[in-house]
Amino acid sequence: MAKRKKFSLHNILVEKYAAEGKCVARHEDKVIFIEGAVPGDSVDIYVSRNKKDWAEGTVTQIVTPSMNRVTSFCQHFGTCGGCKWQMLPYNLQLQYKEQQVKDQLQRIGKVVVDNYLPIQGASQEKLYRNKIEFTFSTKKYLTREDLASDMSNDKNVLGFHAPRLFDKVIDINTCYLQQEPTNAIKNFVREYAYRHSLTFHDFRNHTGFLRNLIIRISSLEEVMVNLVFGENNEAAIESMMSAIQQEFPSITSLQYTINTKMNDTIYDLEVNCYAGKNTIEEKLENFRFKISPKSFFQTNTKQAEALYSVVRNFADCKGGEILYDLYCGTGSIGIFLSPNVKKIIGVETIPDAIADAKLNAELNGIDNAHFFVGDVIKICNEDFFMMHGKPDIVIIDPPRAGCHPDLLEKLLQIEAAKLVYVSCNPATQARDLQVLQAKYHITLSQAVDMFPQTHHIENVVQLKLK
Repeated sequence: MAKRKKFSLHNILVEKYAAEGKCVARHEDKVIFIEGAVPGDSVDIYVSRNKKDWAEGTVTQIVTPSMNRVTSFCQHFGTCGGCKWQMLPYNLQLQYKEQQVKDQLQRIGKVVVDNYLPIQGASQEKLYRNKIEFTFSTKKYLTREDLASDMSNDKNVLGFHAPRLFDKVIDINTCYLQQEPTNAIKNFVREYAYRHSLTFHDFRNHTGFLRNLIIRISSLEEVMVNLVFGENNEAAIESMMSAIQQEFPSITSLQYTINTKMNDTIYDLEVNCYAGKNTIEEKLENFRFKISPKSFFQTNTKQAEALYSVVRNFADCKGGEILYDLYCGTGSIGIFLSPNVKKIIGVETIPDAIADAKLNAELNGIDNAHFFVGDVIKICNEDFFMMHGKPDIVIIDPPRAGCHPDLLEKLLQIEAAKLVYVSCNPATQARDLQVLQAKYHITLSQAVDMFPQTHHIENVVQLKLK
């Protein structure tokens, strides 16, 4: 292959799926990782990275489509980075996700798993998210067609960030990730802003009145809208919030936040309730959960039930166990398992999440769940165990980065009879399991698809003390 850093290749056969949404092709004995392809496609590729043994590229043209390729359902497919697998039939999505988990654990992590259970697919392939966040921007992302027509990107838009571009936003008309009234609310807010000449967020100059629009819809059909403003203009805020309330009286919780920071996070900001309730309510099996604007909750409610059912099966509680739920968030996993154990101990570093966990336990009449704010490594000492009991079972559900090395060492010291590791990133899960294998057999693994039309996959692993 040529030594140039960036160049094009023509009519290359895509051989198989790799991981993280990429496929593999070969040219002159070099492996090429490709985005936007399906195994069986023959494609033209723009190579953007060219190393000694491998290269990376993107599809510029499909010469001959794979027999497995299907027609995408969204007009923004190929531009938006949200649903990159719309061209794959769902049965193949599940097959590749299952393959990804096994590759990460076996081939990359060198982890020995006694038994892999079949992947849990989703019953809904579209409209499955209960939370979605749109971004206002003064810069529109331009497609190849837009660029060819000399269109300017200086336009106020509302939608999703373009992949790998911090200031460009794709103007979204219809999104198929969340049910209505999401698109109706989004499009109304944008048109209202146009009519009243309101300014959109300028990422480079850090100015603009409108910043983010966050919408949650629960399975109980309760709707929460949080409009995030970049400026504290009381008159303009009142006028806009009043217009939304009048147009959509069915909104259960209408909120707004003023964010003048450099980043978009709202966890350290005050959220103001303009109309309706401060929270909305969600349901998992027979358990109810209050969700506040800052709450973390699994974004696919139906699949959260499937995921937690796998966790419950892997925990295999008999009724007398003390279960520790680490990275417990708002306590949903612990509450889900509470009828099957003697006691739940949840630990989380975010105070608001623990406040929600306590509220949710009270809401469900659960008196055997206790939640604590703090770092697991510091909290879980001998004094804590003397007071609350040493765990028989530990559930860990860390962020994508996986467990901190100190936590892995702490888990090896605790020596609970059973661990259940829930992960949204099989690569970091495999890394952590390598460490835990020092004292644990890895007995079961099961993938759960929380995000159809994407390459993302959740995986649950059961470990038993040797």
